[in-house]
Amino acid sequence: MCRWAAYLGEPVFLEEIVTAPRQSLIAQSHHALEAKTATNGDGFGIAWYGDRAEPGRYRDVLPAWSDCNLKSLCRQIRSGLFLAHVRASTGGATNRNNCHPFVSGRWSFMHNGQIGCFPLIRRRLVDSLPDDIYAQMHGTTDSELIFLLMLAEGLDHDPHGAAARAVARVLAAADRADADPALKLTAAFSDGERLYAVRYSTMSHAPTLYAGTFRNRLGRCLVSEPFDRDGPEWQAVPPGSFITATQDSVAVASFEPMAAPVHALAV
Repeated sequence: MCRWAAYLGEPVFLEEIVTAPRQSLIAQSHHALEAKTATNGDGFGIAWYGDRAEPGRYRDVLPAWSDCNLKSLCRQIRSGLFLAHVRASTGGATNRNNCHPFVSGRWSFMHNGQIGCFPLIRRRLVDSLPDDIYAQMHGTTDSELIFLLMLAEGLDHDPHGAAARAVARVLAAADRADADPALKLTAAFSDGERLYAVRYSTMSHAPTLYAGTFRNRLGRCLVSEPFDRDGPEWQAVPPGSFITATQDSVAVASFEPMAAPVHALAV
């Protein structure tokens, strides 16, 4: 499984989360404490928001701990909203197109988890995408496809509902294939203004998710695991949760798959 961290608040240098803390995201790339596998060396990526509507992005296939460019960029880039990810592949080649975060217009998305029966249902899900969204597919991962399904289900105007409907489509496809979906979904995504996250699983365990607030500045973090247990005040987010974070608040709502009306599905 992967590790990720997302930040929303007053602008900070990316290094304050990605590289500098004792258990920074780079540290988690070679020694995660709460992941199924301790090493997350199958590439990395960062997406950050600045003066433009769409995010900047840097991704590579190197392990995060061995990329000097990442460390240099994190020392120089200052942002009030960014997503960072280190990858442990559960399927799909190690190439840039399969590295998170994925981006579409103003949206950025990253994921920790998997669709266990993905090889059995991938074609059915891909074929259900509208042409304009299908054209945005560049990689081969279940994570990117979940993001595209969310876009197809109305992410622009209903983030919570789009995520719930996308999950419902995955479960429906698994049911039609007579397969166990074995779905694990702990994801973060943003439109450049708000930060969203979901923690859900069809299994007994969902990948971890924590929310933290800095004591000494206006800023909020959503992370796979705490990067500094003596820094922000961390709270574990329970499974079956959807988070909406703004500059002023964090709201936690329940999350369950929600089938879309027939006319809203792309076929």
